[in-house]
Amino acid sequence: MLYRQKQLQICHLLKLLGMNNIKNIANLISLALTDLKRNKIRAFLTTLGLLIGISSVVLLTSLGLGLKKIIEDQFKSLGSNLIIVMPGKTFSEGKYRMSSAAQMVPVFDNKDVIAIKKIDLTETIAPSFVKFLEYKGERDTKIYETVISTGDIFAVLNGEAESGRLFTQSDISKRSKVAVLGAGPAEKLYGSPQNALNKKVKINSQSYKIVGILKSKGGGGFGIPSIDDHVYLPNNSASVFNPDKKFLAIYAKPKKQEELGLYKNLINETLLKRYHQDDFTVLDQKELFDTFSSVFTVVNGVILAIAAISLIVGGIGIMNIMFVSVVQRIKEIGIRRAYGAREKDILILFLSETIILSLIGGFLGLFISYTAVLFIRPFFPAYIDLNSVILALTVSIGIGFLSGILPAMKAAKLTPVEAIRKE
Repeated sequence: MLYRQKQLQICHLLKLLGMNNIKNIANLISLALTDLKRNKIRAFLTTLGLLIGISSVVLLTSLGLGLKKIIEDQFKSLGSNLIIVMPGKTFSEGKYRMSSAAQMVPVFDNKDVIAIKKIDLTETIAPSFVKFLEYKGERDTKIYETVISTGDIFAVLNGEAESGRLFTQSDISKRSKVAVLGAGPAEKLYGSPQNALNKKVKINSQSYKIVGILKSKGGGGFGIPSIDDHVYLPNNSASVFNPDKKFLAIYAKPKKQEELGLYKNLINETLLKRYHQDDFTVLDQKELFDTFSSVFTVVNGVILAIAAISLIVGGIGIMNIMFVSVVQRIKEIGIRRAYGAREKDILILFLSETIILSLIGGFLGLFISYTAVLFIRPFFPAYIDLNSVILALTVSIGIGFLSGILPAMKAAKLTPVEAIRKE
């Protein structure tokens, strides 16, 4: 009786296969799902590799988007008309030159600052030296990136005091041992920004008074440095940390935004009077962001390529299981062929099963990724965009098709006589 019912189902399917309509597709999917339900464990194990691969790729992409957003927000917080002069040709024509990384050592001096300041278009200029120093507060001892500069550094980087004040030219003239802390160091060293104000902090055994706390600009997290984690010291009183009185970078802003391009060229011409072209780089805010973005894109691409290996493994797993499925279903294939099923009909049936398996793996991978992102978001601005979803589903269908085509072709080429003989 059951055998007869199976024959009738097959005959019904064959009629539907000749009908080019939506109902035909719905019945084909229904039959494929019915076959998959009969082997639930096998179906789950088949999709597991693809599930892991899709979730890994989508999750890494979302983390990469979050990291890019952090970098973009921090660049935007510095303003759009900022010029940065750096030593060496580490950045050139929007590209990062690894071979020149060693050139990132302080080379500029006060003569360069005076020369740039004399350019008529200059509104603000701030030379800076950066060093990692140890800070000992009431609650903890930490190492923070320290920016040693003039009082103009805050105007150049759009820094504002949340509480207290910023150090001024008067502090520099008096060689006052004062410090301005970002929100991060104030929180870690003293429990809160309010508690840190007017307290003493030991910096490499040197005692400084905290006169101001900067407004938080956000960003960072998951071990990524934030602009809020910097500490600022006046260059005169902090000369003990920079005995050579050299600068690692010179920040400058023109009087008008529309003069940015001309201002860059004038700075370049001014520095060429003392240095060779390969001794320094003059970048604006957009160029620097584009350069970091290009580096990030390459690194992110390498990480995604490594994660994509699991997708290949998942595809091989699907192919292997479908080959086994063909062997196990030889009798069924023979019956279908005996009742008039064409090679194309068998091919479509087996391909539909592999594509459905792949889509299940893709959707489950997206669900796992989305759940993980929900847990991460309070600490890191990761997010899944529409492109990631489309990519995941497209890759799922592609892997299902490619991994299922050989088993499906093998099944389709079986004749009724071959199927009955093998059975």
